Amino acid sequence: MDLAQYAAAHGLHRVGARPHLGAYLAETWSRRDFIWAMARFRLRSSLEGNRLGILWLLLTPCLNALVYGLIFGILQGGARGEDYVGRVVVGVFLWQFFAKSFSDGAKSITKNVTLVQSLAFPRMTLPVAEVAEKFLSTLPSIGLLLIILPILGHPPALSWLFIVPLLALYTLFNLGITMIAARLTVHLRDLTQLLPFVTRLLFYTSGVLFNVHTLFKDHPSVVAVYNFHPLYQVMELARNAFMGTEVIPIYWAYLSAWAVAIFLVGLLFFWVAEERYGRE
Repeated sequence: MDLAQYAAAHGLHRVGARPHLGAYLAETWSRRDFIWAMARFRLRSSLEGNRLGILWLLLTPCLNALVYGLIFGILQGGARGEDYVGRVVVGVFLWQFFAKSFSDGAKSITKNVTLVQSLAFPRMTLPVAEVAEKFLSTLPSIGLLLIILPILGHPPALSWLFIVPLLALYTLFNLGITMIAARLTVHLRDLTQLLPFVTRLLFYTSGVLFNVHTLFKDHPSVVAVYNFHPLYQVMELARNAFMGTEVIPIYWAYLSAWAVAIFLVGLLFFWVAEERYGRE
């Protein structure tokens, strides 16, 4: 009887072996308290060194909306469309959740390589904790939106409740993207140098700062492409919920399909390489 047969006969498993997907998810779920604790600790530690502390969670999106909105408002001129300020504020405030999840979550394994090499735990907890942290940091911005939008002429309405399922789909989508990026950066460390450029490219092309239907009114083929752009769908559904802007109802179905598909692809893609994390 060789060692493999002996181990199998006595119910022994190879150290670091990848568990079945169901067991992997169950083990990750069992560590949910650890995930939330890590998310809260990282968020708090990232703010403690600043005099204004948590206020930066509100000031950062406001300053981004002011700077980018002003520059792109001037560049677009008459193509800005109606209620440009409100559209930019909603777009920028929602965008930061994806941008931070993608850029920081992509490094969730590589920046914790000592932890990965020292302890046995489902590595999925690391990108999940990153997304959880970014979700927590986004909540104050959503609260601030509820104050800013009435000032801009958009009083509270029942449609605001749609932000709850929208955030759920958005979080699922971000988690899938984060897991894909987290694995890729393990195999291709230079990818971390490209992440800022990819993030900015997506920022400038996802309809965060412009009205697609106004800017590309003479290019219906471009508008048609945007109808299948998941990040653009998030922005438009958020604007519809908060501001009552027109939106294609099927965007909910499209975004749901994107979120579930990207999450499943990200989960499988990340899980398959479980044994390689910390060894490359």
